Amino acid sequence: MDNKLDFLAFGAHPDDVELGCSGTILKIQDSGKKVGVIDLTRGELGTRGSAKIRSEETELASKILGIDVRENLEFEDGFINNDRKHQLKVISIIRKYKPDFVFCNAPDDRHIDHPKASNLITESCFLSGLSKLITYDVKGITQEKWRPKNIFHYIQWKNLKPDFIFDISGYMQSKMNIIKCYSSQFYDPKSKEPETPISKKNFLNFIESRAADYGRIIGTEHGEGFICNRTLGLSSLNDFI
Repeated sequence: MDNKLDFLAFGAHPDDVELGCSGTILKIQDSGKKVGVIDLTRGELGTRGSAKIRSEETELASKILGIDVRENLEFEDGFINNDRKHQLKVISIIRKYKPDFVFCNAPDDRHIDHPKASNLITESCFLSGLSKLITYDVKGITQEKWRPKNIFHYIQWKNLKPDFIFDISGYMQSKMNIIKCYSSQFYDPKSKEPETPISKKNFLNFIESRAADYGRIIGTEHGEGFICNRTLGLSSLNDFI
């Protein structure tokens, strides 16, 4: 069975990928690309909901997102570390799916797990390309080295300056529907749980307004912003907006 994916998106917590780049994922899948998502933790320290509820919400979101595969590495929420133990698990996943491109959390963000996850994925992508670093698949077979062509960091809480904006016009409503699958985390006027910065109504409004502003910048309806790990190289100017 061929596990090869075109894109592999990592998130420190379930819902990170949905918030950061689900519009992009929907669009590139419509162009025929294969996409997978890897959650590093189950978000068990989240103020609202529980790990069990979060898993149920993730399953629903994944169905709507239509991705080819989703796995959870079950790292400890709040305590992601960029060390050998964590790196080897990420490297094994990269070598398993051999993505050409990787999405991951932003290098600077409000939640402490996000920049730690960003560094972990970035360094693991590099290490995954070293032939003398040995990892094994679930059957105990030595994995081949693999290094993605580039890493794209999706922007979440902080208003970081994007290196590029991807046009997601026509996909914004679907993105919001996917985000709202995580009903325990976001605005719900009937909820009796403690309020958090992301459970306020203005947070969902912010997601929509920022996408509209990114679209405004590039002359489209909506967009998602990304920071590149390395300089982009172009072989054609035809796709510029």
